[in-house]
Amino acid sequence: MSNRNGGNGPRTVALVGPYGSGKTSLLDAMLFAAGAIGRKGSVTAGSSVGDYSPEARARQMSIDVNCATFDYLDERFTILDCPGSIELMADTLGVLPGVDAAVVVCEPLSDKLMMLKPYLKRLEEQKIPHFLFVNKIDKAAGSIRDLLAFLQEASDKPLLLRQIPIWENGAVTGFVDLALERAFVYRQHAPSETIAMDDEIRAREAEARFAMLEKLADFDEHLMEELLSDAVPPPSEVFEDLAKELGAGDLVPVLIGSAENDNGIRRLLKALRHEVPSSERTAARLGLQLNKGAIVQILKTYHSAQGGKMSLGRVFGSPLKDGAVLHMRNGSDVRVGGIFSLRGAEVSKLSEAVAGDCVGLGRLEVVLTGETLAEAKEMSLPRIEIERIPPVYRLGIEVADRKDEVKLTAAIAKLHEEDPSLILEQNAELNEMALCGQGDIHLKVATDKLIGKYGLKLNTHAPRVPYKETIRKSTTQRGRYKRQTGGHGQFGDVVLDIAPLPRGTGFVFTDRITGGVVPKQWIPSVEKGVAEYLKCGPLGFPVVDIAVTLTDGSYHSVDSSDAAFQSAARIAMQEGMPECGPVLLEPIMRVQIHVPSEATAKVNGVVSSRRGQLMGYDARPGWRGWDTVLAQMPMAELSDLIIDLRSLTQGVGSFEVEFDHLAELSGKLADLVVAQHKKAA
Repeated sequence: MSNRNGGNGPRTVALVGPYGSGKTSLLDAMLFAAGAIGRKGSVTAGSSVGDYSPEARARQMSIDVNCATFDYLDERFTILDCPGSIELMADTLGVLPGVDAAVVVCEPLSDKLMMLKPYLKRLEEQKIPHFLFVNKIDKAAGSIRDLLAFLQEASDKPLLLRQIPIWENGAVTGFVDLALERAFVYRQHAPSETIAMDDEIRAREAEARFAMLEKLADFDEHLMEELLSDAVPPPSEVFEDLAKELGAGDLVPVLIGSAENDNGIRRLLKALRHEVPSSERTAARLGLQLNKGAIVQILKTYHSAQGGKMSLGRVFGSPLKDGAVLHMRNGSDVRVGGIFSLRGAEVSKLSEAVAGDCVGLGRLEVVLTGETLAEAKEMSLPRIEIERIPPVYRLGIEVADRKDEVKLTAAIAKLHEEDPSLILEQNAELNEMALCGQGDIHLKVATDKLIGKYGLKLNTHAPRVPYKETIRKSTTQRGRYKRQTGGHGQFGDVVLDIAPLPRGTGFVFTDRITGGVVPKQWIPSVEKGVAEYLKCGPLGFPVVDIAVTLTDGSYHSVDSSDAAFQSAARIAMQEGMPECGPVLLEPIMRVQIHVPSEATAKVNGVVSSRRGQLMGYDARPGWRGWDTVLAQMPMAELSDLIIDLRSLTQGVGSFEVEFDHLAELSGKLADLVVAQHKKAA
């Protein structure tokens, strides 16, 4: 790589956008246009620079952030190609705080509009400058103005059209750059050629350019005065305004092209070179002080089966040398064990990284994604908050061989470091481990890594529901335990009143013994025996909301014992509980469902079809054109709810859930649950 001598220094840009929009193809096209690779790869052929892992190749989609560093016109860029699946959004959210700008890649299709909102919203909230790149422009149909109007619905920031297409026989054959006032014709897999504008194209260019300048003038009084006086602003002023409004986050420039055909790529690269703010601006946004040595922001963590851990870090301030000692917020120190330039699977060792570089750092074993490190020990480091996405999908998981349980836990801990939205839940009551994440693809990728990368043999199953049971009626039951086996025998005798309690009360034990018919030292044994029984009632589930009162009993001065009274209590419960009208209880969850407003009516139908109760809906705060539906739904109906939501919303619907209460479940559904539980047991 050449020395960088551009004015803004190394910059890092994220490629974000919906699945299928062509981000990985765009990364390869950028590398090819910059001369960083001699032959352009292909996602479908499995030869792209990004998507190099076996899991990505198998699915022909990005499953991790792909990192590629290259030089273009003597300036260094690191491009972070982020996964497009909404299920893998956590990777994108991890790297966004440390980038200088983002390119949101989309297709020229109005029916995929709602897929853009989650990406644009996050960029707007974090005040990250961003472009919109309309990919696959060769497949466009209809007016660019109409397309821009559709795209504007997804963006809270004004969109600024920078280029207009040139049409020939119903196909896009080139474009006009409104800032340069030049027309270009596309050449497949080669730079575009400048052409003269005919009268029709020049008229379209003049109209579109004036509209662009008007939008810029909304943020520049001098430019507004020039337009009002019919003065022609010089190109230098226009480019200065474009860079200024991008950096301030006032406008979102829109460019067009085709990554597959290498069209419009060099104009995009030049826009990144001239207009993306420097790393100093990013450091200021993060609240970093740049006068005391190197500062490193950790954007992503990678684990390989052989190569160990590598942290993707953005360097600010002073150069960072290999072997440097960095200090953490908690007071610990770590030593950098290698600095690497990354380009897909290609790794090159460096002696140092300068301010603005985005590099791989070795052996930072205790450092997690999102942490900030500094050479200066006394420096106050701001905490960079990364949005945590609550899980919406669960998968029961267990190793085929029990001796691998420790290995499984360790492997999942590494996957969690790579992707904090992947969570392992361990439920002692159900004796179950469950992987929790963002959907079927997310968890299948995780299990594929556990199998392929870490060599584990796994069994997976639908997650279990923590049903409970309670009673409807009261009864009184005697429990007598007597056994003679030579020497001391065993004797315990109790009378228990069993009664239901209001929902949510739990278990209440009371002692009403008089006259010492059950000695005080054995009363805790009775309670212990009752509690032991309540772990599995007559229907096979833990019993809740029940009162048990010890009213009578008897003992033997020699043969009574702790174990005997525990057994007597269990016998009383076993014989009495079936007479109390046992009933199944299922957990009911409070659910907030977030969807585009056009899908709200259909979502209401989904809730009703899943035995849910609608509690109302309202506009989603801060999300123009979105609603939040409030509902109460049985946990059993939530296991694949996200699949329905995403099918109704082009993949962008989501929900949050928390426990609300237990409710009775009766009839055929209850019979089925009990039968399945007994069969499994």
